[in-house]
Amino acid sequence: MPDNFVGELRWRGMVHDIMPDTEEHLLKQSTAGYIGFDPTADSLHIGSLVQIMILMHFQRAGHKPIALVGGATGMIGDPSGKSAERNLLDEQTLQKNIEGIKAQLKRFLDFDSDAANAAELVNNYDWMKAFSLIEFVREVGKHLTVNYMMAKDSVKKRLSADSKEGMSFTEFTYQLFQGYDFLHLYKEKDCLLQMGGSDQWGNITTGTELIRRKARGKAYAMTCPLITKADGTKFGKTEGSNVWLDKERTSPYKFYQYWLNASDADAENYVKIFTFLQKEEIGSLIETHREAPHLRLLQKKVAEEVTRMVHSEEDLQNAVRASNILFGRSTSEDLKMLDEQTFLDVFEGVPQAALPRTEVDHGLDMVGALAAKTGFLSSNGEARRELKQHSISVNKEKVSEGKVITSEDLIMDTFVLLQKGKKNYFIIKVV
Repeated sequence: MPDNFVGELRWRGMVHDIMPDTEEHLLKQSTAGYIGFDPTADSLHIGSLVQIMILMHFQRAGHKPIALVGGATGMIGDPSGKSAERNLLDEQTLQKNIEGIKAQLKRFLDFDSDAANAAELVNNYDWMKAFSLIEFVREVGKHLTVNYMMAKDSVKKRLSADSKEGMSFTEFTYQLFQGYDFLHLYKEKDCLLQMGGSDQWGNITTGTELIRRKARGKAYAMTCPLITKADGTKFGKTEGSNVWLDKERTSPYKFYQYWLNASDADAENYVKIFTFLQKEEIGSLIETHREAPHLRLLQKKVAEEVTRMVHSEEDLQNAVRASNILFGRSTSEDLKMLDEQTFLDVFEGVPQAALPRTEVDHGLDMVGALAAKTGFLSSNGEARRELKQHSISVNKEKVSEGKVITSEDLIMDTFVLLQKGKKNYFIIKVV
């Protein structure tokens, strides 16, 4: 018998809408269920991590997860939650995006085992590409009325008096395409459940209605709440940019920092949604955190668990090491263990000066490095005073006026990190 998948998600706060009898059905038998992923980029971001977690819980409970990548629906654009129609992607870009997403999903779900509930990846372009317009209108369109489609929230919002954009016929048909996906998987894969974010409820129930009307079958639906942050800013964004699952787009250090910087209220939600820690451990963590919130134990635990899951133990340790650098608990050896991207991420916004390599090859005296050659300090006199007061560090190591910077001091054969006091940094870049 399967484990209680719905019960597990419910205590974690991950159930928003659920069709009657869904929980009862899932307790009786192993079931195939799917979630669709929109291939608008060649990487998913942490907004998609909620759906990935749901599929992971689904597989762990003994059910069969199907991840659908929308090669066909990606050519149309989902109007749900959108105030304006987005640009349509060409087929070549879509294919590149689909391959990137497939590779990421394989990190989280077991696609390769011989188990009956091994995960599957499908692309709706495979069954939509040969569908003619006449066939689609006859096979799908005749089973759902315009009245039914107009009643969906995603349509009503875009057609409301407040909306200046309206809705194209292209986007209006989106729910038919998504509904047909469910019907196809119902027929071909015995897939009885579709899951997604709460903004997908209208599209998902179009699928269950199509299965009822055309196949005389019963299918199920469940959605999770859309993640919101306590301060009202958008989840999954940092300084206006997405937090991606691809380390080439968002470094493991920045990824780790995103979770580490969560508010206390958000961290209490995140530890339930984005980790597999059990109820008792989470309760104990939250209680301990509330007793000493300044230690940020909850944020650290979430950051560790999620970074390890999405990237690796090695990436996590590098991110922790990099995070410690700014708080003084590090050495020159820690600095030299960083890769260039992480180094630049850690010291993002720190002023820099470029010096020719010959300066270092001949030996760069400390006073020149601090003042005349870089402008870090205002004068040679200030440089000498700070050096005498032992407030200057090179690559996190205290130095005196007699120090000479050589090629052996270079981090990644390129950088030297100067520091005055605890928080005043400057980077020399050797070119």
